[in-house]
Amino acid sequence: MILSMPALILLIVNLGLIWLLMAAPLGTRTIRFRRLLAERPERVWQAVHPLGRDALWSPALVESHAGPEAGLVVQRLSHSDRRGEPIRRTLELADLPGPWQHAYEARVVEDSTLHSSFWTHYRERRMVGLSADGTELVVEQTDRYRGLAFLVFRFFALRRELDALSGWLQTGRIDRRGLFEQPGTQLLMAVVSTFALWPFFGLTSDGLIYSTLLTVVIALHELGHLAAYRAFGHGTVRMIFIPLLGGMAIGGRPYNSRFEVAACALMGPGMSAFLVPVLVAAEEASRQAAMHSWAGHVLVFLLVLSAFNLLNLLPMSRFDGGQVLRQVFPTHDGLLGGTFLVTAAILFTGWRVGVPAQALFGGLAVMALLSLSSRSSVRMREELVDMTGGERLFAGFGYYAALAIHAYGLVYACDHIFAR
Repeated sequence: MILSMPALILLIVNLGLIWLLMAAPLGTRTIRFRRLLAERPERVWQAVHPLGRDALWSPALVESHAGPEAGLVVQRLSHSDRRGEPIRRTLELADLPGPWQHAYEARVVEDSTLHSSFWTHYRERRMVGLSADGTELVVEQTDRYRGLAFLVFRFFALRRELDALSGWLQTGRIDRRGLFEQPGTQLLMAVVSTFALWPFFGLTSDGLIYSTLLTVVIALHELGHLAAYRAFGHGTVRMIFIPLLGGMAIGGRPYNSRFEVAACALMGPGMSAFLVPVLVAAEEASRQAAMHSWAGHVLVFLLVLSAFNLLNLLPMSRFDGGQVLRQVFPTHDGLLGGTFLVTAAILFTGWRVGVPAQALFGGLAVMALLSLSSRSSVRMREELVDMTGGERLFAGFGYYAALAIHAYGLVYACDHIFAR
């Protein structure tokens, strides 16, 4: 098997984007939005202040009242915590001096889900004043970020909140579902992702087939995650396509146990693993029936399916493989041993299908750097429920089974495609 330059470029671009989104040290950043509204300043202030008369205008907030001490506000959100209960959050408010008619700064002092260290650098400021064109509302959020993903998430979340506020002030109604979550938007994103991947496979009809197959493989992978979330009782689940990077499955609440983390991560490559023997049997049947064209398409699908999921099982903290291994091996020595075995197995598979040694060891070096630099900054308030012995064995053997199945699928496809 020859590792083509476009495929190598695609791999490097993806790894670089993952580092940028998850690990790049961005420092302290401020998101700032300004809105001009037709309503009186007093009405806008009653909606944006946590103790205002209309503070509960948004369905995301179900309760907001003064806390036990002066300057504190206790809020209850519609989003669920790990046990399915509404998240409770305590804010500390302070008046902001300046030219504004109304202004405050808030910081989070307690959260029922996240550890207080998560909110150490977070500050939010809301200012309302009268301008020549109407009522001016300015909202700022300041925090320290590691990775671009959460900064982008907060940017769009705040913009969506202010758009919803503008609509509510005008009509008294709220569109609970944004444009991005609409099925049509996600279908469009899948099409965009397919065409974005097309140049890396060659701008030919075969290249378009390969990029389409990769999009289908990504969708099947994320459906496995969605099924796992449903099995663990998540009320809402959704899948988001991200051009060049693939897709993302999002559950309806934080994880409650280590077994839930491992099982939800494993079900992505695990569900796809069930297709490997089906595709192998379909290829053999097509070949015996002299349907060589169909057999070739099945082999290409098997190649893309197994290669994508095998890479996803790499023991990197942001990949499914790293998520599973961190839960199965609670000690540093155990995690180190498990990581070594998995890395050796994947390197052997790469060597077996003909990937050049330079590419293998270069990828290993990049993987090590990403693993060292992408530790999660999100710490939960309470430790996750630990695994039982049976759950640990189930998750561990399931992981190694998925690894072996996808390695077999990759070797089988390469042997038949490249006639080794």
